[in-house]
Amino acid sequence: MKRIYDFGRRPSARNYTVADLKALKGSGRKLSMSNPANAAELRACVEAGIDLLVVWAEQIEEVRQIAPHHFAGVGSTWAQFGTLPEIMDHAFEMMRKGGDMYYTLRSYDVMEALAKEGIPVQSHIGLIPTFSHYSGGLRAFGRTADEAMEIYRTLKRMEDAGVFAVEAECIAEEVLEAVNGKTSIVTFSLGSGKAGDVIMSFVADICGEASEESKPPKHAHAFGNVGRLHRQIHEERVAALNAFHSEVAAANFPYPQTNISMHPDEKYKFLEALDKAS
Repeated sequence: MKRIYDFGRRPSARNYTVADLKALKGSGRKLSMSNPANAAELRACVEAGIDLLVVWAEQIEEVRQIAPHHFAGVGSTWAQFGTLPEIMDHAFEMMRKGGDMYYTLRSYDVMEALAKEGIPVQSHIGLIPTFSHYSGGLRAFGRTADEAMEIYRTLKRMEDAGVFAVEAECIAEEVLEAVNGKTSIVTFSLGSGKAGDVIMSFVADICGEASEESKPPKHAHAFGNVGRLHRQIHEERVAALNAFHSEVAAANFPYPQTNISMHPDEKYKFLEALDKAS
């Protein structure tokens, strides 16, 4: 655990710092990363020993309550803000609240502006679902030499803009292996093989839960079957509600053992008093 001041200038500590992630390159060591979507998933990630977290903006304060010392990335979606000042304001807000890096899909100019202010910037290469219109749909990247070179050129342009880390999604593993050592950018491999400095996967995919897609993508390996438990819980819930409804309709519920009764002899006193009162 490293003693730091966070970007809101509060004394704190982190399991990993920006410097630690940069030092991963060439070390052969791999870190794990995932994206808890709520408090329960966040606690599970912490208890399981997941190294790095990436969360939505509205989660960052909860993250700092539950996982105060975990490196956590946060950011904005491509269409969330329209102007650079809006993005800049949001980035500073996220860093003040405890973020350790800021994710953006916006232009190189935006990336550079954020980096110039000292914000550790994360971006995205390969399959970018938001831009799937331009690629003809959701697909793998870097399977041809020309496309592989374009990935390398994009990575170097991001490096020149001051980008600190990228999510490398669904890139041919040979490509990420070849380019990873030719850049200072820390790579988070999502479906791009083992060559990334960090290996990333989504909580839902890891746990075998429902995917955003009609079926999970190729790289979404399930290490558990939480989906089965969710289905079982749903079935048990429906069965219990159905039994309740049936017993109410049959005038059987509430049952005697679930009702409250007066103290012994108090009923007769009450009824006698009620008769006199009426």
